[in-house]
Amino acid sequence: FRLALIQLHVSAVKSENLQRACGLVREASAKGAKLVALPECFNSPYGTQYFKEYAEKIPGESTQKLSEVAKECSIYLIGGRSIPEEDGGKLYNTCTVFGPDGALLAKHRKVHLFDINVPGKIQFKESETLSPGSSFSMFDTPYCKVGLGICYDMRFAEMAQIYGQKGCQLLIYPGAFNMTTGPAHWELLQRGRAVDNQLYVATVSPARDEKASYVAWGHSTVVNPWGEVIAKAGAEETVVYTDIDLKKLAEIRQQIPILSQKRCDLYGVEMKK
Repeated sequence: FRLALIQLHVSAVKSENLQRACGLVREASAKGAKLVALPECFNSPYGTQYFKEYAEKIPGESTQKLSEVAKECSIYLIGGRSIPEEDGGKLYNTCTVFGPDGALLAKHRKVHLFDINVPGKIQFKESETLSPGSSFSMFDTPYCKVGLGICYDMRFAEMAQIYGQKGCQLLIYPGAFNMTTGPAHWELLQRGRAVDNQLYVATVSPARDEKASYVAWGHSTVVNPWGEVIAKAGAEETVVYTDIDLKKLAEIRQQIPILSQKRCDLYGVEMKK
């Protein structure tokens, strides 16, 4: 099946972001994409100072638009971090998924908050404004089961292992790595998650905006279960297409059967809730 990753140029005007995102979703559908993903923070600039201003409840303006365009195009639509979600007085970094009938299939709240301090390069603390999610998020399609993470979640190998154990064959991480972590770890982490768990990994970033307060690395990518990069964007706004070949996934797992050769008598990773 064909996967499309929309690397969107995000402005400060929510309505413009939504309109452009929906237009690119329609374009991707017209080119045969069955599953389309938007980047982290596609409807607002990325930064703790913006989260409260742009926050919405779910359902709300942004998710209603996503539901409508998913139904119109009869596709599975992953809404990136569609919005900073407001719920019960707390804010979450939330990704929504809509099916071909427009129904909400999954809602993933970012589990690991991005609190880092790289001296002389970047200091960022999402926990100043956001609360963490506390659950895994998976959804079924006629093609395969898909697992979700958001950006920093990708650094935690245990999360990807759980998804693999639960039958996921594709992991999608909407993300916005920056100009320090992007060149260092963006592709490396994707290839690691893919080859460790013998599944496809896709990441979808906002396009790079050098004038923004937070400059995203871009380079939305798809990696196959052999650890090979099979599709990759540059820094500009674009749509990345790739065909997900589940026959190839099955062949790789048969050739190197690590999943059946794990020493569960010696170690294990478990989902607690």
